[in-house]
Amino acid sequence: MLTFLGSISLPTFLSKSTQRATSKRTVPLNRTAVEMIEDLRREAYFGENTPLVADGNGGYTKPVNLRKRFYRILKAAGIEQKGLHSLRHTFAINLVNGQKQPDGTIKALSPRQVADLLGHSTSQITELYYVKRDTARLSDITEGFEM
Repeated sequence: MLTFLGSISLPTFLSKSTQRATSKRTVPLNRTAVEMIEDLRREAYFGENTPLVADGNGGYTKPVNLRKRFYRILKAAGIEQKGLHSLRHTFAINLVNGQKQPDGTIKALSPRQVADLLGHSTSQITELYYVKRDTARLSDITEGFEM
C-alpha cells in the first residue's frame, strides 16, 4: 500500500508498507512522477490520507480491480499484457542499465542504489533479478579502448 506523506513538493517521498510491519521505506519521486500524481489528485481527491489510487468512494482499490484497470490501459495502448510487478522490473532494469545522455554518457545507478530504492537488504537480489546483460552498452564502453 502506498500512502502520501504530506503535500507534494520536490523531492517528494512515498512511504511503502512492506511484508513486515516494522519495515517501511521512502522512495524519492522525480518531477514526472509528481506531475502524474498531481493529475491523479485533480481527477479524484478524497483527502490528505487517502490512497493514491482510490476507489469511487476514496477507499483502497481492491487488487483485482486495480489489475483490471491496468490491463485495460495496456490493451488500449497496444501493449502486451504483463503483471503489475513487471513495472517494478522495468523500473529497476532501466535504473541499472541507465539512460544515454545527449553528451553520449550513460546515467545509471549502481545495483546497491537500486537495491535501496527497491527495499532489498543487499544488492545480491537486485543483481540476480534486475541486472540484465546489455550487450549494446558493453560495446559502447569498449569503443574508447582502441589500440
